[in-house]
Amino acid sequence: MLRFVIGPDRDLVPDIAAKLPGRGLWLSASRDVIEGAEAIRPKGASSGTISRELVRAFARAARGPVQVRSDLLVVLETALVRRIGDFLGLARRAGQAIAGFEKARDWMRSHPVGVVLQAADGSVAERSRFRAVIPPAVLVLDPLTGAEQGHVFGRDTVVHVALTPGRLASSIAIDAGRLAGLRTPRATRRIDGRVTAEVNHGTGSDG
Repeated sequence: MLRFVIGPDRDLVPDIAAKLPGRGLWLSASRDVIEGAEAIRPKGASSGTISRELVRAFARAARGPVQVRSDLLVVLETALVRRIGDFLGLARRAGQAIAGFEKARDWMRSHPVGVVLQAADGSVAERSRFRAVIPPAVLVLDPLTGAEQGHVFGRDTVVHVALTPGRLASSIAIDAGRLAGLRTPRATRRIDGRVTAEVNHGTGSDG
């Protein structure tokens, strides 16, 4: 799920970390929900499309007109990539992330592994060869490119990263799942003619 709040000018503000004040509006991290079958490009927008139903759903949840960016999908993807990179940087500095084919492989032989990251644009053959030594129960994800992972480790590119179990590995896994939902179209579930995962009202601490 992704949290949003309504700004002072009635603009929809993504709250990826779910920390901004105000009542939260929650949306499933789904490309199909954002783009929708009846996508529109707002007047004056140079790129991007958003679902008509999504705009109406946000307006209903916010009890009034809402300004939704036409490039919302790109904004969300960019924010999640940056957030995953930040978490990976924290893991590296804490000694919880080991990068490189040989180093990560050797480390996994004697240490518990929480998550393995492989560059989305890495060689298929090399990625398969590395997967052969990953314990079966370990989650393998590919939210970042080799250059994005390399930036975290001060290299041109990094294809393989092993992370120790813990909060940072779990946070990366959650955000990688949300990013995958935004990048991969899937059939949109509908009940009574409405997108089932359109917008939920925030409750409790979000209220």
